[in-house]
Amino acid sequence: MVGKVLMAGLLCLLALSAPAFASKKAGASAQEYGETLPPIGFVEFCQRNAEACDQRPAGKRKLAMDDEKWLLVRMVNAFVNGAIAPVTDETLYGTPEYWTIPADAGDCEDIVLLKKKILQQKGIPAEALRITVVLDEQSEGHAVLTLVTTRGDFVLDNRRNDIRSWHAANYTMLKRQSAEDPRKWVSLESSSKGSAFRGTASK
Repeated sequence: MVGKVLMAGLLCLLALSAPAFASKKAGASAQEYGETLPPIGFVEFCQRNAEACDQRPAGKRKLAMDDEKWLLVRMVNAFVNGAIAPVTDETLYGTPEYWTIPADAGDCEDIVLLKKKILQQKGIPAEALRITVVLDEQSEGHAVLTLVTTRGDFVLDNRRNDIRSWHAANYTMLKRQSAEDPRKWVSLESSSKGSAFRGTASK
């Protein structure tokens, strides 16, 4: 009940805020450079939760967005950011890397998993929602959810409620889920640096 009330409140707030992203000009998508290793935490998550990793593409790899979809995406991003306290896996589970869908606390990967789950339940196709590993401004590992649209790629981040295009997020994009198979990952760097980066434990 509380969750429904919070969601309803956020919906009203966001509806009265700035116009949705549909008014923005189309932007370029992140360049993919072939298959690479998935993060070990993701592999282990899929071993425990096969149903969350076995969705097959519906055919639309780039989602056409309208005002209603943008409002939904903004609402879910803000809601999850406010509902889940950022806490490291070491603190919660006593291990550096443990991906799971959180209830009230979790690190960046957990928050990404919850956003993706909710958006899929609300009708956003899985292939348009790509778990993405990046390096932040301090060159530390971080995970975000990339929304792949016909207007470019946009980043849902637990560190901010506004949704930015991937090139405006000020992150070094390393790798993300493949559109063809959610268990496979593709590099976003032309070098092999992204392949070597396996951990993403971060707030």
